[in-house]
Amino acid sequence: MKVKMKVKTSNACSRGATQHIQPEVIVDKVALSMNMHPVQVIAVTSGKGGVGKTNIAVNLAIALADLGRRVMLMDADLALANIDVLLGLTPGQTLEEVISGDCDLADVLLDGPGGIRIVPAASGAQVMVQLSAAQHSGLIQAFSTISEDLDVLIIDTADGIGDSVVSFVRAAQEAIVVVCDEPTSIADAYALIKLLNREHGISRFRILANMVHTPQEGRNLFGKLTRISEQFLDVSLHYLGAVPYDESVRKAVQKQKAVFEAFPRSKSAQAFKAIAQKVDSWPLADSPRGHLEFFVERLVQRKAS
Repeated sequence: MKVKMKVKTSNACSRGATQHIQPEVIVDKVALSMNMHPVQVIAVTSGKGGVGKTNIAVNLAIALADLGRRVMLMDADLALANIDVLLGLTPGQTLEEVISGDCDLADVLLDGPGGIRIVPAASGAQVMVQLSAAQHSGLIQAFSTISEDLDVLIIDTADGIGDSVVSFVRAAQEAIVVVCDEPTSIADAYALIKLLNREHGISRFRILANMVHTPQEGRNLFGKLTRISEQFLDVSLHYLGAVPYDESVRKAVQKQKAVFEAFPRSKSAQAFKAIAQKVDSWPLADSPRGHLEFFVERLVQRKAS
Protein backbone atom coordinates (compact mmCIF):
# COMPACT_ATOMS: atom_id res chain seq x y z
CA MET A 1 0.00 0.00 0.00
CA LYS A 2 1.35 3.42 -0.91
CA VAL A 3 0.57 7.03 -0.09
CA LYS A 4 0.85 9.79 -2.67
CA MET A 5 3.02 12.67 -1.53
CA LYS A 6 3.62 15.82 -3.51
CA VAL A 7 7.38 15.96 -3.24
CA LYS A 8 10.24 15.06 -5.48
CA THR A 9 13.90 15.39 -4.56
CA SER A 10 17.12 14.21 -6.09
CA ASN A 11 18.74 11.05 -4.73
CA ALA A 12 22.11 12.48 -3.79
CA CYS A 13 23.96 15.72 -3.28
CA SER A 14 25.13 16.78 -6.71
CA ARG A 15 25.82 20.34 -7.72
CA GLY A 16 25.04 19.39 -11.29
CA ALA A 17 21.59 18.03 -10.51
CA THR A 18 18.65 19.66 -12.23
CA GLN A 19 15.72 18.21 -10.32
CA HIS A 20 13.62 20.43 -8.11
CA ILE A 21 11.07 19.87 -5.40
CA GLN A 22 7.86 19.30 -7.32
CA PRO A 23 4.62 17.30 -7.14
CA GLU A 24 3.85 13.62 -7.42
CA VAL A 25 6.17 11.08 -5.95
CA ILE A 26 5.04 7.91 -4.18
CA VAL A 27 6.25 7.25 -0.63
CA ASP A 28 6.06 3.56 0.20
CA LYS A 29 4.44 3.00 3.59
CA VAL A 30 6.38 -0.22 4.02
CA ALA A 31 9.65 1.72 3.90
CA LEU A 32 8.34 3.97 6.66
CA SER A 33 6.67 1.27 8.71
CA MET A 34 9.35 1.31 11.41
CA ASN A 35 8.93 5.07 11.90
CA MET A 36 5.20 5.57 11.59
CA HIS A 37 4.38 6.89 15.05
CA PRO A 38 3.10 10.49 14.95
CA VAL A 39 5.47 13.42 15.41
CA GLN A 40 4.55 16.41 17.58
CA VAL A 41 5.07 19.38 15.23
CA ILE A 42 5.42 22.77 16.92
CA ALA A 43 5.85 26.11 15.15
CA VAL A 44 7.56 28.86 17.17
CA THR A 45 6.59 32.24 15.77
CA SER A 46 6.19 35.85 16.88
CA GLY A 47 5.09 38.35 14.26
CA LYS A 48 7.70 40.87 15.38
CA GLY A 49 11.43 40.28 15.15
CA GLY A 50 13.81 40.85 18.04
CA VAL A 51 11.73 39.10 20.70
CA GLY A 52 14.07 36.12 21.14
CA LYS A 53 12.06 33.64 19.07
CA THR A 54 15.05 31.69 17.77
CA ASN A 55 16.55 31.42 21.24
CA ILE A 56 13.21 30.07 22.46
CA ALA A 57 13.07 27.47 19.67
CA VAL A 58 16.67 26.32 20.18
CA ASN A 59 16.49 26.01 23.96
CA LEU A 60 13.08 24.37 23.90
CA ALA A 61 14.42 21.78 21.46
CA ILE A 62 17.39 20.99 23.72
CA ALA A 63 15.22 20.94 26.83
CA LEU A 64 12.86 18.43 25.20
CA ALA A 65 15.84 16.30 24.17
CA ASP A 66 16.96 16.43 27.80
CA LEU A 67 13.65 14.76 28.66
CA GLY A 68 14.58 11.90 26.36
CA ARG A 69 12.69 13.01 23.27
CA ARG A 70 14.11 12.65 19.77
CA VAL A 71 13.99 16.21 18.47
CA MET A 72 14.54 17.86 15.11
CA LEU A 73 14.81 21.66 14.79
CA MET A 74 14.05 23.31 11.45
CA ASP A 75 15.36 26.78 10.65
CA ALA A 76 12.38 28.05 8.68
CA ASP A 77 13.72 31.57 8.24
CA LEU A 78 14.62 30.42 4.76
CA ALA A 79 16.60 33.47 3.62
CA LEU A 80 18.03 34.87 6.87
CA ALA A 81 18.83 31.71 8.78
CA ASN A 82 20.70 32.03 12.05
CA ILE A 83 20.30 28.84 14.09
CA ASP A 84 23.63 27.59 12.78
CA VAL A 85 25.30 30.90 13.73
CA LEU A 86 23.67 30.89 17.15
CA LEU A 87 25.10 27.43 17.83
CA GLY A 88 28.47 27.86 16.10
CA LEU A 89 27.72 25.26 13.42
CA THR A 90 28.86 25.20 9.79
CA PRO A 91 26.39 23.50 7.46
CA GLY A 92 27.66 21.87 4.28
CA GLN A 93 24.35 22.18 2.48
CA THR A 94 21.11 23.94 3.43
CA LEU A 95 17.48 24.03 2.42
CA GLU A 96 18.53 26.13 -0.56
CA GLU A 97 20.17 23.04 -2.06
CA VAL A 98 17.12 20.94 -1.18
CA ILE A 99 14.83 23.38 -3.01
CA SER A 100 17.10 23.45 -6.05
CA GLY A 101 17.25 19.66 -6.13
CA ASP A 102 20.97 19.39 -5.40
CA CYS A 103 20.39 17.47 -2.15
CA ASP A 104 17.93 15.29 -0.35
CA LEU A 105 16.61 16.71 2.89
CA ALA A 106 18.40 13.99 4.84
CA ASP A 107 21.73 15.17 3.40
CA VAL A 108 21.60 18.60 5.06
CA LEU A 109 20.89 17.48 8.64
CA LEU A 110 23.35 18.63 11.30
CA ASP A 111 24.06 17.22 14.75
CA GLY A 112 23.24 19.81 17.38
CA PRO A 113 23.73 20.12 21.14
CA GLY A 114 21.93 17.67 23.38
CA GLY A 115 21.50 15.22 20.53
CA ILE A 116 19.02 17.32 18.55
CA ARG A 117 19.08 17.25 14.74
CA ILE A 118 19.05 20.55 12.88
CA VAL A 119 17.70 21.40 9.42
CA PRO A 120 19.72 24.48 8.40
CA ALA A 121 18.47 27.13 6.01
CA ALA A 122 20.34 29.61 3.83
CA SER A 123 21.48 33.09 4.78
CA GLY A 124 21.34 35.97 2.33
CA ALA A 125 19.67 33.94 -0.44
CA GLN A 126 17.12 36.14 -2.21
CA VAL A 127 15.71 33.19 -4.13
CA MET A 128 14.50 31.68 -0.86
CA VAL A 129 12.33 34.73 -0.18
CA GLN A 130 10.48 34.20 -3.45
CA LEU A 131 9.45 30.56 -3.10
CA SER A 132 6.08 29.66 -4.53
CA ALA A 133 3.26 28.05 -2.57
CA ALA A 134 4.03 24.80 -4.41
CA GLN A 135 7.66 24.94 -3.26
CA HIS A 136 6.61 25.52 0.35
CA SER A 137 4.29 22.53 0.03
CA GLY A 138 7.03 20.41 -1.48
CA LEU A 139 9.40 21.31 1.32
CA ILE A 140 6.85 20.40 3.98
CA GLN A 141 6.17 17.07 2.32
CA ALA A 142 9.88 16.37 1.90
CA PHE A 143 9.97 15.66 5.64
CA SER A 144 8.00 12.50 4.92
CA THR A 145 11.10 11.09 3.22
CA ILE A 146 13.20 11.31 6.40
CA SER A 147 13.82 7.85 7.77
CA GLU A 148 14.97 9.00 11.22
CA ASP A 149 12.70 8.16 14.12
CA LEU A 150 11.42 11.39 15.67
CA ASP A 151 9.21 12.48 18.53
CA VAL A 152 9.18 16.24 18.01
CA LEU A 153 9.78 18.67 15.13
CA ILE A 154 10.22 22.31 16.16
CA ILE A 155 9.94 24.93 13.43
CA ASP A 156 11.59 28.30 13.99
CA THR A 157 9.64 30.51 11.58
CA ALA A 158 10.73 33.75 10.01
CA ASP A 159 9.57 37.07 11.46
CA GLY A 160 6.45 38.75 10.15
CA ILE A 161 3.36 37.32 8.50
CA GLY A 162 4.75 36.28 5.11
CA ASP A 163 3.71 33.25 3.06
CA SER A 164 6.37 30.95 4.53
CA VAL A 165 5.32 31.78 8.11
CA VAL A 166 1.68 31.01 7.30
CA SER A 167 2.57 27.81 5.44
CA PHE A 168 4.72 26.38 8.22
CA VAL A 169 2.43 27.37 11.11
CA ARG A 170 -0.59 25.97 9.29
CA ALA A 171 1.25 22.68 8.67
CA ALA A 172 2.15 22.33 12.37
CA GLN A 173 -0.05 20.92 15.12
CA GLU A 174 0.78 23.57 17.69
CA ALA A 175 1.71 27.25 17.43
CA ILE A 176 3.77 28.96 20.13
CA VAL A 177 3.58 32.75 19.81
CA VAL A 178 6.48 34.52 21.53
CA VAL A 179 5.75 38.00 22.88
CA CYS A 180 7.60 40.65 24.88
CA ASP A 181 6.13 43.41 27.00
CA GLU A 182 6.33 46.00 24.23
CA PRO A 183 3.39 47.57 22.38
CA THR A 184 4.84 46.62 18.99
CA SER A 185 5.36 43.00 20.02
CA ILE A 186 1.79 42.70 21.29
CA ALA A 187 0.39 44.41 18.18
CA ASP A 188 2.35 42.20 15.79
CA ALA A 189 1.49 39.03 17.72
CA TYR A 190 -2.18 39.98 17.52
CA ALA A 191 -1.88 40.68 13.77
CA LEU A 192 -0.36 37.23 13.22
CA ILE A 193 -3.03 35.50 15.32
CA LYS A 194 -5.74 37.44 13.47
CA LEU A 195 -4.41 36.40 10.06
CA LEU A 196 -4.01 32.75 11.00
CA ASN A 197 -7.46 32.65 12.59
CA ARG A 198 -9.53 34.53 10.03
CA GLU A 199 -7.81 33.38 6.87
CA HIS A 200 -6.71 29.87 7.83
CA GLY A 201 -9.01 28.72 10.60
CA ILE A 202 -6.36 28.24 13.31
CA SER A 203 -8.00 28.79 16.66
CA ARG A 204 -5.56 27.53 19.32
CA PHE A 205 -2.39 29.40 20.20
CA ARG A 206 0.14 28.88 23.00
CA ILE A 207 1.50 32.17 24.32
CA LEU A 208 5.03 32.42 25.71
CA ALA A 209 6.22 35.62 27.36
CA ASN A 210 9.93 36.28 26.95
CA MET A 211 12.40 38.47 28.81
CA VAL A 212 10.05 39.24 31.70
CA HIS A 213 11.29 40.72 34.97
CA THR A 214 8.72 39.01 37.19
CA PRO A 215 6.33 36.07 36.77
CA GLN A 216 3.40 38.48 37.14
CA GLU A 217 4.70 40.54 34.22
CA GLY A 218 4.36 37.48 32.02
CA ARG A 219 0.78 36.86 33.13
CA ASN A 220 -0.10 40.53 32.64
CA LEU A 221 1.32 40.37 29.13
CA PHE A 222 -0.79 37.29 28.41
CA GLY A 223 -3.83 39.12 29.76
CA LYS A 224 -3.30 42.06 27.41
CA LEU A 225 -3.09 39.80 24.38
CA THR A 226 -6.02 37.68 25.53
CA ARG A 227 -8.35 40.64 26.02
CA ILE A 228 -7.85 42.05 22.55
CA SER A 229 -7.82 38.66 20.83
CA GLU A 230 -10.93 37.22 22.45
CA GLN A 231 -12.82 40.47 21.89
CA PHE A 232 -12.43 40.37 18.12
CA LEU A 233 -11.44 36.79 17.21
CA ASP A 234 -12.73 33.26 17.64
CA VAL A 235 -9.57 31.95 19.30
CA SER A 236 -8.41 30.09 22.37
CA LEU A 237 -5.17 31.38 23.89
CA HIS A 238 -3.27 29.26 26.40
CA TYR A 239 -0.49 30.59 28.62
CA LEU A 240 2.59 28.41 28.24
CA GLY A 241 4.75 30.34 30.67
CA ALA A 242 7.50 32.93 30.78
CA VAL A 243 11.25 33.07 30.31
CA PRO A 244 12.86 35.65 32.62
CA TYR A 245 15.24 38.34 31.50
CA ASP A 246 18.63 36.78 32.17
CA GLU A 247 22.14 38.00 31.38
CA SER A 248 23.12 34.34 30.99
CA VAL A 249 21.25 34.30 27.67
CA ARG A 250 23.44 37.09 26.29
CA LYS A 251 26.59 35.38 27.57
CA ALA A 252 25.51 32.09 25.95
CA VAL A 253 24.90 33.84 22.63
CA GLN A 254 28.41 35.28 22.78
CA LYS A 255 29.73 31.75 23.31
CA GLN A 256 27.56 30.53 20.40
CA LYS A 257 25.80 28.10 22.69
CA ALA A 258 22.28 27.60 23.97
CA VAL A 259 21.79 28.88 27.51
CA PHE A 260 20.29 25.50 28.47
CA GLU A 261 23.65 23.94 27.63
CA ALA A 262 26.04 26.72 28.66
CA PHE A 263 24.39 27.76 31.94
CA PRO A 264 22.08 24.91 32.99
CA ARG A 265 21.49 26.37 36.47
CA SER A 266 20.52 29.81 35.21
CA LYS A 267 17.02 31.23 35.69
CA SER A 268 16.28 31.01 31.99
CA ALA A 269 17.50 27.42 31.67
CA GLN A 270 15.25 26.41 34.57
CA ALA A 271 12.34 28.16 32.86
CA PHE A 272 12.99 26.24 29.64
CA LYS A 273 13.03 23.00 31.63
CA ALA A 274 9.59 23.78 33.09
CA ILE A 275 8.21 24.84 29.71
CA ALA A 276 9.53 21.67 28.06
CA GLN A 277 7.74 19.56 30.67
CA LYS A 278 4.47 21.31 29.80
CA VAL A 279 5.04 20.86 26.07
CA ASP A 280 5.87 17.20 26.58
CA SER A 281 2.43 16.66 28.13
CA TRP A 282 0.53 17.95 25.09
CA PRO A 283 -1.52 15.23 23.38
CA LEU A 284 -0.58 14.10 19.90
CA ALA A 285 -2.96 14.58 16.99
CA ASP A 286 -4.87 11.42 16.23
CA SER A 287 -5.88 12.12 12.63
CA PRO A 288 -5.17 14.48 9.71
CA ARG A 289 -7.03 17.78 9.64
CA GLY A 290 -7.67 17.79 5.91
CA HIS A 291 -4.94 20.15 4.76
CA LEU A 292 -1.19 20.02 4.19
CA GLU A 293 0.70 18.94 7.31
CA PHE A 294 4.18 17.76 8.29
CA PHE A 295 4.38 13.96 8.52
CA VAL A 296 0.75 13.61 7.46
CA GLU A 297 1.23 10.00 6.34
CA ARG A 298 1.92 9.03 9.95
CA LEU A 299 -1.43 10.49 10.96
CA VAL A 300 -3.11 8.61 8.11
CA GLN A 301 -1.48 5.39 9.31
CA ARG A 302 -2.48 6.07 12.93
CA LYS A 303 -6.11 6.66 11.98
CA ALA A 304 -6.17 3.50 9.86
CA SER A 305 -4.61 1.28 12.54
